[in-house]
Amino acid sequence: MADKSIKTLPLFIGGEFEPSASSKKTEVYDPTTNEILSYVPYATSQEMDKAIEIAKEAFNEWREVPVPERARLFFKYQQALKDQQEEIAKILAEENGKNFEDAKGDVWRGIEVVEQACHAPALMMGETVENVSRNIDTHSILQPLGVCVGITPFNFPAMIPLWMFPLAIVCGNTFILKPSEQDPHTPNKLAEIFQNCGFPKGLLSVIHGGADTANYLLEHPDIKAISFVGSAQAAVSVYRKGTSALKRVQAFAGAKNHTVIMPDADKDQVIKNLTGASCGAAGQRCMAISVGVFAGSSSDWIPEIKESLSKLRPSSWKDEKADFGPLISKSSKQRVLSLIEQGQKEGASLLLDGSQFESKQYPNGNFIGPTLFDHVKADMSIYKEEIFGPVLLCVRVENLKSAIEFINKNPYGNGTSIFTSSGAVARKFQHEVEVGQVGVNLPIPVPLPFFSFTGWKKSFLGDLHAYGKQAIRFYTETKTIISRWPEKDQNQSLNMTIKMK
Repeated sequence: MADKSIKTLPLFIGGEFEPSASSKKTEVYDPTTNEILSYVPYATSQEMDKAIEIAKEAFNEWREVPVPERARLFFKYQQALKDQQEEIAKILAEENGKNFEDAKGDVWRGIEVVEQACHAPALMMGETVENVSRNIDTHSILQPLGVCVGITPFNFPAMIPLWMFPLAIVCGNTFILKPSEQDPHTPNKLAEIFQNCGFPKGLLSVIHGGADTANYLLEHPDIKAISFVGSAQAAVSVYRKGTSALKRVQAFAGAKNHTVIMPDADKDQVIKNLTGASCGAAGQRCMAISVGVFAGSSSDWIPEIKESLSKLRPSSWKDEKADFGPLISKSSKQRVLSLIEQGQKEGASLLLDGSQFESKQYPNGNFIGPTLFDHVKADMSIYKEEIFGPVLLCVRVENLKSAIEFINKNPYGNGTSIFTSSGAVARKFQHEVEVGQVGVNLPIPVPLPFFSFTGWKKSFLGDLHAYGKQAIRFYTETKTIISRWPEKDQNQSLNMTIKMK
């Protein structure tokens, strides 16, 4: 039975927070203590219909607002997010568990996307060619789609929603956000700040719930486009459901990110970067480096990597000395513990075991210490599955060629990197590796918002990518107009319109 002294979060519909009439709700936990922070309701179908209907009505007016005027409102939103960055980060850290610096970084990366939305007037220009044929001119314009949906995961409750709704809305669309039910306070705060910046009501709604909520939105006939970030299994389901309903869908899925370490690399740089990239945010990042591929004699550095990892200390976000925080939930912790156990059974060498970590100050928290496996093979469960915990796997190969072959056999292609002092080696790697985002002498190759986020293979499903101009095109449709202007003996022009969706 729900504790009546603990609040239930409201939905955000039509520019207003309102309590849900739903009898179904779930707990939102502080992952550091596993105390209940609040309850989050699962919106009813009537509440979702209401949000969509309001969004449809708002779209008809918002699409006619000049693009520069839309952008000016996002300049206000950008500044408001900057002014309240620490406040948002505190909310985020408490419900997600990230240390405070990570939480502020989560917010900041979202702010960078809002900055990109401010550039919409330049990004939404069409194309024109005069006399493509005799006396025929062609020009294209970008027009908004309508009501769009974003389904976002727990691990970046500020950044990933801000990947989506600012770019969709600045294009002239309206937006329904369905965030993770595990850390819903942050998206509610983003919506509150958004509305306080003077945006017309109805442009953004936040609907809470679980898989059934997402499925309802995916299949609703008035939803035009869906953007999703989450697990590989969920991404496939979202993509199939959305596209079978003839909707535009982009789905960011799982990852298994590799870093190749060449013997000529800077050893200190390698150790420092692998330590942070594998355990930062407790490894709960789709761009975490979870596999170190050691070519030749670079494997001699593994004992020093173990020593570096062993110095990391997980704790509460309130602890300024904490290197990372807890996992999001008890079930997430149990899953990682099971994979660590399975890795030992399958023959990997467990050099550093974080499964035994206990926090004296926070004994009920979902903590796992840094963990290091060596002699990992491609057929092991810890390699085939995305662990999503502070676990680094070491794979040994002979040379660069075998490293590239090993990575290219992996079904995922989100991000990869290489550490080397050779320009020729770096060039060969970035050219031949079958991964969408490639870093050289840096651990996590995440692009800034004016580039696309370009996962390959099973890491991405869809035809366009988030961020920048590609995202603008995802949230708009191209209308191509071919016109033959009147000649002296004609009274009318001939116009043909082709819509490409």
